[in-house]
Amino acid sequence: MPDLSLNVIAYRAVQPNWSFDVLSGEGSKIHGGRFNPPGTNALYLALSPLGALAEFNQAGLSHRPQPTTLCAFEVSVSNILDLSTAEGRSEARITIQEIVCDFRYMKARKEIPPTWKMAEFLIDANKSGIIVPSNAPLASNDMMNLVLWKWGDSSHQVKVIDDHHSLPKNKDSWC
Repeated sequence: MPDLSLNVIAYRAVQPNWSFDVLSGEGSKIHGGRFNPPGTNALYLALSPLGALAEFNQAGLSHRPQPTTLCAFEVSVSNILDLSTAEGRSEARITIQEIVCDFRYMKARKEIPPTWKMAEFLIDANKSGIIVPSNAPLASNDMMNLVLWKWGDSSHQVKVIDDHHSLPKNKDSWC
């Protein structure tokens, strides 16, 4: 299956006190996520605004909606593998059941989730990221996410849309 190149608008919902650094991926690097083990950078984006909100408000986090900053991004990336297709999953050597595994439970038990093994395999294969169906409880079947392991260089650009300079410049903006 050929790698995809994407030129899309993507979305991310963040806690307002972190809206000064919407492109870092540092939290994901520190704690790990479904598609990145701790120590591996990842930027999690949704391909729709409602998808971003579903991801932000999924179970395991607060059951009551909390203040949210919804950001949009201009995304121009290549070397993306689409895991919403059987061909993409075959190339990634992963099944739907493995994609939706309870990675937090596995992490707590000191097990390596299959999605982390897949991420390492794809990163070693020079993939920049993946498209994957949302696994959030509030997500509809058509909601897709874009997970990037490479962004911010000349061939993998992600730029927050902030024409009016509304986002804070640093964490001191919240003091």
